[in-house]
Amino acid sequence: MEHVLLSATGRLARVDLGQPYAAARAAQAARPRSAHDVIVSASPVIGGVGAVTTLGRALRLPLDALPVLSGDWSLAGAPDAAAVLGLAGGAPVETAGPAAAYPAVADPERGEAPEKVVALWSLDLDAAPLALGTRRGVVKRLAPEYKGWDDWTVIALKDDDTVVAGGAAADGDDLVFITVQAQLLRTPARGVRPQGRAAGGVAGVKLAAEDPADQVLAFAAVAKADQGAALVATLAVGPRPDAPLTAKVTPLDQFPAKGRATGGVRCHRFLKDQDHLALAAVGLPPLRAGDAAGDFRNLPAVDERRDSTGAKVYASFAHLG
Repeated sequence: MEHVLLSATGRLARVDLGQPYAAARAAQAARPRSAHDVIVSASPVIGGVGAVTTLGRALRLPLDALPVLSGDWSLAGAPDAAAVLGLAGGAPVETAGPAAAYPAVADPERGEAPEKVVALWSLDLDAAPLALGTRRGVVKRLAPEYKGWDDWTVIALKDDDTVVAGGAAADGDDLVFITVQAQLLRTPARGVRPQGRAAGGVAGVKLAAEDPADQVLAFAAVAKADQGAALVATLAVGPRPDAPLTAKVTPLDQFPAKGRATGGVRCHRFLKDQDHLALAAVGLPPLRAGDAAGDFRNLPAVDERRDSTGAKVYASFAHLG
């Protein structure tokens, strides 16, 4: 089963997993870490693959231009280096220039800053709708409508908003937001009616009214079959450079589901000198951390308590996924 993978460091590659992505990812728990192995999005290639950017644009990826990685990704496969889901051999997502191997993600004619690709999804019309979460707490599910376009809009954003992440979400799946103020909202996808590409979405998570800096830090769509296995990872920090750093990994099923447009529940209790989350992620195990260069960092063991302070870490990291 061939997929396109996206790393947290912005690398893309095609990989023939030979099985569903969840099983291939689970196999990584027994294998050594490698560079650029924090995978933040994956999509099967059936029907084509779209990439969503922070500015709400979709780009059809020309699959023939992407590098193909080889290896035995199965649970029974030998734990050799070639079977590690690391994208060191992938291609960086180009943000400008007409010579890019795949579409640019900035529009110089509009004077835009380079966009960032934040999600991949299948362009198969039979696939589940694409769900998007934004920085200001908006959620949208997109009714399939592609018509062979190479570049199109998937959400109408307000001027101060950007897309945080996205993923396929059927009615039985869950949508999860995590905010800077450590609030987690897990809400059923069926509560968000699919809309056309020109629509702006609906209220998702309620941000802290008393903190104008509060915003969505992470968003994910979690398939119904994966809800018992999915994990939540968070990194808490403080306003001063010497503030303690604490990381926490908790099963998603410890957090109750609530209706959208609510604030959810607290997912990380701050220490005295901490006041916000710097990073958060929701996904299938093994969740991983990495630095800005793509080298790996270690996360603490799973903590079943949904509202603990986590474990101290002594070197910060740049990515979770």
